[in-house]
Amino acid sequence: MGRERRIGLLCAFAVLLVWTGFLLTGRLSAAQAFTPWDMTALRHGGSFLGVLPLIAVFGWPRLPWRQTAVIVATAGFGFPILAYIGFGFAPASHGGVMLPGMLPFLSAALGAAFMHEAWTQTRIASLVVVAAGIGLLAVDTFGANPGAWRGDLLFLGGSLSWAIYTLLVRRWQVPALTATMAVAVYAAPVFLPIWWLFLPSNLAAVPLGAIAFQTLYQGILAVLLAGFLFTRAVNALGPTTTTSITALVPAMTALAAWPLLGEPLGVAGLAGVALVSAGMMLAVLPPPMLLGLFRR
Repeated sequence: MGRERRIGLLCAFAVLLVWTGFLLTGRLSAAQAFTPWDMTALRHGGSFLGVLPLIAVFGWPRLPWRQTAVIVATAGFGFPILAYIGFGFAPASHGGVMLPGMLPFLSAALGAAFMHEAWTQTRIASLVVVAAGIGLLAVDTFGANPGAWRGDLLFLGGSLSWAIYTLLVRRWQVPALTATMAVAVYAAPVFLPIWWLFLPSNLAAVPLGAIAFQTLYQGILAVLLAGFLFTRAVNALGPTTTTSITALVPAMTALAAWPLLGEPLGVAGLAGVALVSAGMMLAVLPPPMLLGLFRR
């Protein structure tokens, strides 16, 4: 395994932890009286403050304005806004299934359509196993929330926004730090004045500690840290392998939401967790290593 691939795998698995926390804290925000616009404002305000030291060290992110606009529109606005609105209608387990869970399929479809990426037999097998696992998670959790379909559609739109971002940063070969800094620098000046002047806010009813926590997590961890790690993994591994690893997020979110948010899993959900994990291993581990595992 080459050095670049090892770095990519480490970055992708680190993203799992941050994204799982993003889904859990995003769902928690709906119970803390935040509006989706408040969460977006905290996300961009926190990331803007966090990126200022990086600008002092590395300078302004240098990207053509068209690439900057698309990156900010998809990763800065499309993904988080649709996700935060969706959390008001659907539980965290739905967000796990529809946001990162659908990402491997959307990324693979876009890659085949626009970058002519071949679908190997191993990749197809991995996607089939992941699809079966996500299907079981959906069966286990979706039936208990019959009105959540509105949130599910919003989550799907957010996943599509991130899949487009994933494809384009790979196609344009945008460095991880540049892409992350572009989102953090340009999203806040666009969104914060609109939020302050026109969008509904409920920050006055939220404890200061909750505001500080969400600003730190959504702005620093979910934007700067996870954005850099994810883009670095995409540059090292490619979109399909990276999103196959992040397909573990639905399983991790569903397991964590059980004790933390009171959203239990049944037998089908637990089986889905196992299948998604197996599908991720099929996508990431080389065939000789997989054969070794089965022989043991």
